[in-house]
Amino acid sequence: MALIVKTEDEYEDLLGQWSDLESGLAMVLTHPDSVQEFSQRIHQYDRWLQDLLRQDTDVSLYLLFQLATKSPVGYSASHALVCAVLCDLIATDFALPRSQRDSLVRAALTMNVAMTVLQDEMASQRSRPTREQQAAINEHPIKGAEMLAGKGITDALWLDVVRLHHVEDRSPVALIMLPAPRRLAHILLVVDRYAAMISPRESREGQSAADSARHLIQGHTEHGGAIGQALVRRVGFCPPGTFVQLEDGRVAIVTRRTQQINQPDVVVVMDAQAKLIRPPLLHATSGAGAGIASALLASAVRERVNHHLILQIGAASAVPA
Repeated sequence: MALIVKTEDEYEDLLGQWSDLESGLAMVLTHPDSVQEFSQRIHQYDRWLQDLLRQDTDVSLYLLFQLATKSPVGYSASHALVCAVLCDLIATDFALPRSQRDSLVRAALTMNVAMTVLQDEMASQRSRPTREQQAAINEHPIKGAEMLAGKGITDALWLDVVRLHHVEDRSPVALIMLPAPRRLAHILLVVDRYAAMISPRESREGQSAADSARHLIQGHTEHGGAIGQALVRRVGFCPPGTFVQLEDGRVAIVTRRTQQINQPDVVVVMDAQAKLIRPPLLHATSGAGAGIASALLASAVRERVNHHLILQIGAASAVPA
Protein backbone atom coordinates (compact mmCIF):
# COMPACT_ATOMS: atom_id res chain seq x y z
CA MET A 1 0.00 0.00 0.00
CA ALA A 2 1.47 3.33 -1.03
CA LEU A 3 1.91 6.02 1.57
CA ILE A 4 0.16 9.14 0.31
CA VAL A 5 1.69 12.28 1.80
CA LYS A 6 -1.56 14.24 1.93
CA THR A 7 -0.40 17.39 3.66
CA GLU A 8 2.78 19.38 3.91
CA ASP A 9 2.87 18.59 7.64
CA GLU A 10 2.89 14.86 6.87
CA TYR A 11 5.72 15.37 4.40
CA GLU A 12 7.70 17.41 6.92
CA ASP A 13 7.08 14.74 9.57
CA LEU A 14 8.38 11.95 7.32
CA LEU A 15 11.37 14.01 6.24
CA GLY A 16 11.98 14.84 9.89
CA GLN A 17 12.02 11.17 10.84
CA TRP A 18 14.72 10.41 8.26
CA SER A 19 16.64 13.51 9.35
CA ASP A 20 16.37 12.50 13.01
CA LEU A 21 17.62 9.03 12.14
CA GLU A 22 20.57 10.54 10.29
CA SER A 23 21.31 12.96 13.15
CA GLY A 24 21.20 10.23 15.76
CA LEU A 25 23.47 8.02 13.68
CA ALA A 26 25.87 10.95 13.17
CA MET A 27 26.13 11.49 16.90
CA VAL A 28 26.84 7.81 17.60
CA LEU A 29 29.44 7.52 14.83
CA THR A 30 31.16 10.81 15.68
CA HIS A 31 31.37 10.17 19.44
CA PRO A 32 31.39 6.37 19.83
CA ASP A 33 33.39 6.53 23.08
CA SER A 34 30.66 8.64 24.69
CA VAL A 35 27.81 6.31 23.73
CA GLN A 36 26.43 3.89 26.28
CA GLU A 37 24.88 0.67 24.95
CA PHE A 38 26.37 1.23 21.49
CA SER A 39 25.11 -2.07 20.08
CA GLN A 40 21.55 -1.40 21.23
CA ARG A 41 21.63 2.03 19.62
CA ILE A 42 22.64 0.59 16.24
CA HIS A 43 19.96 -2.11 16.53
CA GLN A 44 17.44 0.66 17.29
CA TYR A 45 18.47 2.65 14.21
CA ASP A 46 18.22 -0.48 12.08
CA ARG A 47 14.64 -1.10 13.29
CA TRP A 48 13.78 2.57 12.68
CA LEU A 49 15.19 2.33 9.16
CA GLN A 50 13.12 -0.79 8.46
CA ASP A 51 9.92 0.81 9.80
CA LEU A 52 10.35 3.83 7.54
CA LEU A 53 11.17 1.70 4.51
CA ARG A 54 8.16 -0.56 5.01
CA GLN A 55 5.78 2.42 5.12
CA ASP A 56 6.66 3.27 1.53
CA THR A 57 9.94 2.26 -0.06
CA ASP A 58 9.58 4.65 -3.00
CA VAL A 59 8.98 7.70 -0.80
CA SER A 60 11.90 6.63 1.42
CA LEU A 61 14.20 6.29 -1.59
CA TYR A 62 13.01 9.67 -2.86
CA LEU A 63 13.96 11.36 0.40
CA LEU A 64 17.25 9.46 0.68
CA PHE A 65 18.44 10.22 -2.84
CA GLN A 66 17.58 13.86 -2.29
CA LEU A 67 19.60 13.67 0.92
CA ALA A 68 22.55 11.94 -0.78
CA THR A 69 22.83 14.49 -3.57
CA LYS A 70 22.53 17.63 -1.44
CA SER A 71 25.12 19.37 0.69
CA PRO A 72 28.16 17.32 1.74
CA VAL A 73 27.77 18.60 5.31
CA GLY A 74 27.34 15.55 7.56
CA TYR A 75 28.39 13.34 4.67
CA SER A 76 29.53 10.31 6.68
CA ALA A 77 26.22 9.60 8.43
CA SER A 78 24.18 10.33 5.28
CA HIS A 79 26.43 7.98 3.31
CA ALA A 80 26.11 5.23 5.94
CA LEU A 81 22.33 5.55 5.96
CA VAL A 82 22.06 5.35 2.16
CA CYS A 83 24.36 2.31 2.13
CA ALA A 84 22.33 0.59 4.85
CA VAL A 85 19.05 1.11 2.96
CA LEU A 86 20.56 -0.19 -0.29
CA CYS A 87 22.00 -3.21 1.54
CA ASP A 88 18.56 -3.93 3.01
CA LEU A 89 17.04 -3.93 -0.48
CA ILE A 90 19.83 -6.06 -1.96
CA ALA A 91 19.51 -8.55 0.90
CA THR A 92 15.95 -9.14 -0.30
CA ASP A 93 17.11 -9.52 -3.90
CA PHE A 94 19.73 -12.12 -2.91
CA ALA A 95 17.33 -13.81 -0.45
CA LEU A 96 19.88 -13.53 2.36
CA PRO A 97 19.01 -15.27 5.64
CA ARG A 98 17.72 -12.81 8.23
CA SER A 99 20.85 -13.05 10.36
CA GLN A 100 23.07 -12.22 7.37
CA ARG A 101 20.83 -9.31 6.40
CA ASP A 102 21.14 -7.93 9.92
CA SER A 103 24.94 -8.25 9.96
CA LEU A 104 25.22 -6.62 6.53
CA VAL A 105 22.98 -3.63 7.29
CA ARG A 106 24.58 -2.99 10.68
CA ALA A 107 28.02 -3.22 9.10
CA ALA A 108 26.88 -0.62 6.55
CA LEU A 109 25.76 1.70 9.35
CA THR A 110 29.11 1.40 11.18
CA MET A 111 31.75 0.61 8.53
CA ASN A 112 33.39 4.04 8.78
CA VAL A 113 33.19 4.51 12.55
CA ALA A 114 37.00 4.81 12.70
CA MET A 115 37.06 7.73 10.23
CA THR A 116 33.71 9.53 10.61
CA VAL A 117 35.20 12.92 11.43
CA LEU A 118 37.86 12.55 8.72
CA GLN A 119 35.22 11.52 6.16
CA ASP A 120 33.16 14.61 6.94
CA GLU A 121 36.27 16.82 6.65
CA MET A 122 37.27 15.29 3.33
CA ALA A 123 33.80 15.80 1.84
CA SER A 124 34.46 19.56 2.00
CA GLN A 125 38.16 19.31 1.07
CA ARG A 126 39.21 20.23 -2.47
CA SER A 127 42.71 18.76 -2.31
CA ARG A 128 43.71 15.10 -2.45
CA PRO A 129 44.15 13.26 0.86
CA THR A 130 47.36 14.02 2.72
CA ARG A 131 49.72 11.19 3.61
CA GLU A 132 48.26 11.09 7.14
CA GLN A 133 44.70 11.08 5.85
CA GLN A 134 45.45 8.29 3.39
CA ALA A 135 46.99 6.22 6.19
CA ALA A 136 43.80 6.67 8.25
CA ILE A 137 41.68 5.68 5.25
CA ASN A 138 43.75 2.55 4.70
CA GLU A 139 43.56 1.57 8.36
CA HIS A 140 39.89 2.31 9.04
CA PRO A 141 38.36 -1.12 8.22
CA ILE A 142 40.54 -2.99 10.70
CA LYS A 143 40.50 -0.19 13.27
CA GLY A 144 36.73 0.12 12.91
CA ALA A 145 36.19 -3.59 13.60
CA GLU A 146 38.42 -3.30 16.67
CA MET A 147 36.48 -0.25 17.90
CA LEU A 148 33.15 -2.04 17.44
CA ALA A 149 34.39 -5.11 19.31
CA GLY A 150 35.54 -2.76 22.08
CA LYS A 151 32.03 -1.26 22.20
CA GLY A 152 30.52 -4.67 22.86
CA ILE A 153 29.63 -5.88 19.37
CA THR A 154 29.78 -9.68 19.52
CA ASP A 155 28.32 -10.48 16.08
CA ALA A 156 31.39 -11.98 14.38
CA LEU A 157 29.90 -11.62 10.89
CA TRP A 158 29.17 -7.92 11.43
CA LEU A 159 32.77 -7.39 12.54
CA ASP A 160 34.18 -9.43 9.64
CA VAL A 161 32.17 -7.45 7.07
CA VAL A 162 33.45 -4.16 8.48
CA ARG A 163 37.01 -5.51 8.49
CA LEU A 164 36.78 -6.72 4.86
CA HIS A 165 34.60 -4.03 3.27
CA HIS A 166 37.46 -2.57 1.21
CA VAL A 167 38.82 -5.92 0.00
CA GLU A 168 37.89 -6.57 -3.64
CA ASP A 169 37.13 -10.26 -4.08
CA ARG A 170 38.35 -11.43 -7.48
CA SER A 171 37.68 -15.10 -6.85
CA PRO A 172 36.28 -17.05 -9.83
CA VAL A 173 33.81 -18.68 -7.44
CA ALA A 174 30.21 -17.49 -7.87
CA LEU A 175 29.20 -14.78 -5.42
CA ILE A 176 26.56 -16.99 -3.80
CA MET A 177 29.21 -19.69 -3.15
CA LEU A 178 31.64 -17.41 -1.31
CA PRO A 179 31.88 -17.70 2.49
CA ALA A 180 29.39 -15.33 4.13
CA PRO A 181 31.96 -12.75 5.34
CA ARG A 182 33.51 -12.36 1.88
CA ARG A 183 30.14 -12.34 0.10
CA LEU A 184 28.59 -9.71 2.36
CA ALA A 185 31.77 -7.60 2.42
CA HIS A 186 31.79 -7.53 -1.38
CA ILE A 187 28.14 -6.46 -1.47
CA LEU A 188 28.99 -3.64 0.93
CA LEU A 189 32.07 -2.67 -1.11
CA VAL A 190 29.97 -2.21 -4.27
CA VAL A 191 27.14 -0.40 -2.46
CA ASP A 192 29.73 1.86 -0.79
CA ARG A 193 31.17 2.77 -4.20
CA TYR A 194 27.75 3.43 -5.71
CA ALA A 195 26.67 5.70 -2.85
CA ALA A 196 30.01 7.54 -2.99
CA MET A 197 29.69 8.08 -6.75
CA ILE A 198 26.27 9.73 -6.52
CA SER A 199 27.26 12.03 -3.63
CA PRO A 200 28.86 15.43 -4.29
CA ARG A 201 32.09 16.66 -2.69
CA GLU A 202 33.69 20.07 -2.73
CA SER A 203 36.29 18.63 -5.11
CA ARG A 204 33.77 17.24 -7.61
CA GLU A 205 30.11 16.82 -8.45
CA GLY A 206 28.47 13.47 -7.89
CA GLN A 207 27.69 11.25 -10.85
CA SER A 208 24.13 10.53 -11.86
CA ALA A 209 22.70 7.34 -10.34
CA ALA A 210 22.34 5.91 -13.86
CA ASP A 211 26.01 6.49 -14.73
CA SER A 212 27.06 5.09 -11.36
CA ALA A 213 24.99 1.94 -11.87
CA ARG A 214 26.37 1.38 -15.39
CA HIS A 215 29.92 1.80 -14.05
CA LEU A 216 29.31 -0.96 -11.51
CA ILE A 217 27.63 -3.33 -13.97
CA GLN A 218 30.49 -2.90 -16.43
CA GLY A 219 33.07 -3.16 -13.62
CA HIS A 220 36.23 -5.19 -13.46
CA THR A 221 34.83 -8.19 -11.57
CA GLU A 222 31.95 -10.52 -12.18
CA HIS A 223 30.88 -10.12 -8.56
CA GLY A 224 30.69 -6.34 -8.89
CA GLY A 225 28.55 -6.70 -12.01
CA ALA A 226 26.15 -9.08 -10.28
CA ILE A 227 25.75 -6.74 -7.31
CA GLY A 228 25.34 -3.75 -9.64
CA GLN A 229 22.57 -5.60 -11.47
CA ALA A 230 20.86 -6.37 -8.15
CA LEU A 231 21.04 -2.68 -7.23
CA VAL A 232 19.40 -1.72 -10.51
CA ARG A 233 16.70 -4.35 -10.06
CA ARG A 234 15.86 -2.90 -6.65
CA VAL A 235 16.10 0.86 -7.28
CA GLY A 236 16.20 1.24 -11.09
CA PHE A 237 18.70 3.07 -13.25
CA CYS A 238 17.04 6.31 -12.20
CA PRO A 239 15.82 5.86 -8.60
CA PRO A 240 13.06 7.87 -6.93
CA GLY A 241 14.32 11.33 -6.01
CA THR A 242 16.65 11.70 -9.01
CA PHE A 243 16.21 14.06 -11.97
CA VAL A 244 15.88 13.00 -15.61
CA GLN A 245 15.50 14.67 -18.99
CA LEU A 246 12.70 13.29 -21.14
CA GLU A 247 12.93 12.66 -24.86
CA ASP A 248 10.92 15.83 -25.55
CA GLY A 249 13.41 17.95 -23.56
CA ARG A 250 11.33 18.41 -20.42
CA VAL A 251 12.85 17.81 -16.98
CA ALA A 252 11.22 15.47 -14.48
CA ILE A 253 11.89 13.92 -11.11
CA VAL A 254 11.40 10.18 -10.57
CA THR A 255 8.73 9.36 -7.99
CA ARG A 256 8.13 5.62 -8.23
CA ARG A 257 9.72 2.48 -9.57
CA THR A 258 7.76 0.26 -11.95
CA GLN A 259 8.15 -3.31 -13.17
CA GLN A 260 10.34 -1.93 -15.99
CA ILE A 261 13.60 -0.70 -14.44
CA ASN A 262 14.15 1.90 -17.17
CA GLN A 263 10.56 3.20 -17.20
CA PRO A 264 9.81 4.71 -13.77
CA ASP A 265 6.91 7.02 -13.06
CA VAL A 266 7.98 10.65 -13.02
CA VAL A 267 6.56 14.09 -12.33
CA VAL A 268 7.49 16.74 -14.90
CA VAL A 269 8.76 19.90 -13.20
CA MET A 270 10.29 21.98 -16.05
CA ASP A 271 9.47 22.49 -19.70
CA ALA A 272 11.98 22.18 -22.55
CA GLN A 273 12.95 25.84 -22.02
CA ALA A 274 13.87 25.11 -18.36
CA LYS A 275 10.84 27.02 -17.03
CA LEU A 276 9.01 25.66 -14.00
CA ILE A 277 5.71 23.93 -14.76
CA ARG A 278 2.93 24.81 -12.32
CA PRO A 279 1.46 22.54 -11.24
CA PRO A 280 3.90 19.70 -11.99
CA LEU A 281 2.54 16.92 -14.20
CA LEU A 282 2.41 13.17 -13.55
CA HIS A 283 3.97 11.32 -16.49
CA ALA A 284 4.43 7.66 -17.43
CA THR A 285 7.68 7.00 -19.31
CA SER A 286 6.43 3.82 -20.96
CA GLY A 287 4.74 5.44 -23.97
CA ALA A 288 6.28 5.92 -27.41
CA GLY A 289 8.40 9.07 -27.47
CA ALA A 290 7.71 9.62 -23.77
CA GLY A 291 10.76 7.92 -22.34
CA ILE A 292 13.84 9.08 -20.47
CA ALA A 293 16.62 10.48 -22.64
CA SER A 294 19.20 10.87 -19.87
CA ALA A 295 19.74 11.13 -16.15
CA LEU A 296 20.53 14.57 -14.72
CA LEU A 297 22.57 15.68 -11.74
CA ALA A 298 20.58 17.50 -9.05
CA SER A 299 22.90 20.48 -9.58
CA ALA A 300 21.60 20.81 -13.15
CA VAL A 301 18.21 21.87 -11.78
CA ARG A 302 18.61 25.38 -10.41
CA GLU A 303 14.95 26.01 -9.69
CA ARG A 304 13.52 25.08 -6.30
CA VAL A 305 10.89 22.37 -6.57
CA ASN A 306 8.10 21.56 -4.12
CA HIS A 307 8.91 18.01 -3.03
CA HIS A 308 5.76 17.61 -0.95
CA LEU A 309 3.59 18.45 -3.96
CA ILE A 310 5.65 16.18 -6.24
CA LEU A 311 5.28 13.20 -3.87
CA GLN A 312 1.56 13.90 -3.55
CA ILE A 313 1.16 13.92 -7.35
CA GLY A 314 3.45 10.91 -7.75
CA ALA A 315 1.41 8.88 -5.28
CA ALA A 316 -1.49 8.90 -7.75
CA SER A 317 0.40 6.45 -9.95
CA ALA A 318 0.55 3.96 -7.06
CA VAL A 319 -3.16 3.95 -6.27
CA PRO A 320 -5.12 1.20 -8.06
CA ALA A 321 -7.84 2.51 -10.35
